[in-house]
Amino acid sequence: MTAPSPLLPQNIRLDILRWLAAVVFMSVFGAAAQAAQLPDFTDLVKANEAAVVNISTVGEARNRMNRGGPRSDQLEEFFRRFGPPRERENQPRLRPRSLGSGFIVDSDGFIMTNNHVVEGAEKIMVRLSNREEYEAELVGTDPRSDLALLKVNTDKRLPSLKIGDSDKLEVGEWVLAIGSPFGFDYSVTAGIVSAKGRSLSNPQTGNYVPFIQTDVAINPGNSGGPLFNLKGEVVGINSQIYSNSGGFMGVSFAIPIEMAMDVVKQLKENGRVSRG
Repeated sequence: MTAPSPLLPQNIRLDILRWLAAVVFMSVFGAAAQAAQLPDFTDLVKANEAAVVNISTVGEARNRMNRGGPRSDQLEEFFRRFGPPRERENQPRLRPRSLGSGFIVDSDGFIMTNNHVVEGAEKIMVRLSNREEYEAELVGTDPRSDLALLKVNTDKRLPSLKIGDSDKLEVGEWVLAIGSPFGFDYSVTAGIVSAKGRSLSNPQTGNYVPFIQTDVAINPGNSGGPLFNLKGEVVGINSQIYSNSGGFMGVSFAIPIEMAMDVVKQLKENGRVSRG
């Protein structure tokens, strides 16, 4: 755009200059205002990632939810069983390893995760963000809600997460997940609440859990990890995805934290959950 001609009357030149100033103001400050409306998750992640854990297990073979493609240990087991004789001899006999997520709900070492992450496990290992590893004790499980409570014994006071109120969640509200999709520790994904009170029919939970539906990217390995609101409070436990491929397709489900904490209380006190 060319500068106004000095031959124009002064009032016209002033009008053009005011118009140019308005265009510059809107382009600069309008973009800044639009960016300001988007949430900044950096402080939330820094404040809470230390209380999110990676969970690996060794145990008997089970059908697990949220499966992706074949893992390397499954391929090795396949070649050990069905490959050429020499290959079968060279392949070690492996026990399945499950990678999932969890989070510390009590600084004494209590950790919440999904039941399907630890189901059938002979050994459960928990790795913190500082790379410290502990063998965890299984306090109790509740297959009906797909929840499990673990305990690690340490002299340290572990960082724990603040529990929120999932009943106050609004559809369209921003939420964030931290977990270990495909074993990539402490991956952060964000989205919005798509719906509440979703009833899903599956062999484990039936129609019992009123799931929170989100569009947060959840993949195998995210199971058991926390779902946060913008206050940094846990409002759900990432549990399932709806997928034709085994990977994320834009629809994921979390267990409401109120239900989870009721299960935690009963598992702490009795090691099992009783219902009327």
